[in-house]
Amino acid sequence: MAFDTEFAAAVAIELALKRGLEEVGPDELLLGCLRAVSQFGIAQIGPWAIDLEALGVEWVEIPVRGGAKVAYSDAAVEVFDLAARIAKANGGGSMRVEHMLAAFAGRESGLMGELSLSYGITSAGWRAAVSKMLPTAPAVAEVPPAQDYLSPEEAAEALGIHVQTLRGYVRSGKLPARRLAGERAIRIRRADLEMLLEPLQE
Repeated sequence: MAFDTEFAAAVAIELALKRGLEEVGPDELLLGCLRAVSQFGIAQIGPWAIDLEALGVEWVEIPVRGGAKVAYSDAAVEVFDLAARIAKANGGGSMRVEHMLAAFAGRESGLMGELSLSYGITSAGWRAAVSKMLPTAPAVAEVPPAQDYLSPEEAAEALGIHVQTLRGYVRSGKLPARRLAGERAIRIRRADLEMLLEPLQE
């Protein structure tokens, strides 16, 4: 599941407005991130189930995206900057909510400091828990082994010639082919295609 940074920012802005703040601070940004990853008002970060209701977040409300604009405090901008550096170090992809959450690791002030004391969160524990939220990279697809036998169309494509030209090579005996038992369809061994290629004489 991809967590939306725009959603997290919209929650943070809405919280700042409700609180009568002139700027979005790190606390609102953290709450926005927690809301973005939450289910039914609970943000499960590793072993810690953080209750958004207890933190004053209306988790059933959908924030308005692109609504009122509020400036970010310098401290919130530092979180964004650190999250961008984390995203770059983590493979260079676009910044995700998980990167923003990781940027709060080790913060001893504000809401993150309170959560660390209440839940016994350490910087390493937080980073480890957040890292498990990132989607795993897709496994590198195994390249299927080359087919040993090709249809005339596939063989012609492999050689870059018209299929009728290839069929002519089969009829003339230049290219061996095999018939499927009881069928009209023929197949050509990939290795036999080499027989049609001659070294270039200059």
